[in-house]
Amino acid sequence: MELPVKILLSRGMDMPAYATDGSAALDLRAAVEEDAPVTIAPGARALIPTGLAIAPEARDVVAIVAARSGLAIKKGICLSNGIGVIDADYRGEICVGLYNTSDVPFTVARGDRIAQMMFLPVYAARLVEVSALDETARGAGGFGSTGVK
Repeated sequence: MELPVKILLSRGMDMPAYATDGSAALDLRAAVEEDAPVTIAPGARALIPTGLAIAPEARDVVAIVAARSGLAIKKGICLSNGIGVIDADYRGEICVGLYNTSDVPFTVARGDRIAQMMFLPVYAARLVEVSALDETARGAGGFGSTGVK
């Protein structure tokens, strides 16, 4: 899949890249000003720019922004919204909401890898109202109903 990417000149960032040949996601880097790193206090959130805008050429593709496992496990830095969904028709700068779950401040400097972005197919559903749903063995059993503890 070819993906048009606009590097926002005001931020001067490089093109994102896959870290290895087997990587499923591109690394997203912080495009904060060089002389103005962002420090996220414990329990606080911050919106970090990436300096990128994208234009998927098909409506059936979504860009998913996910946390970096190393930041989450080692530093307690997660995405503030769990995952980010970049719709195919969004043309603005991709920004990443970070949340500091640790008990120490975390500083984001220009060029730091802050998240990852992958591309997935989208299936648009045509909703059809019905009076009843088919029965399954699980039924309406919710959280924990399958025996997983």
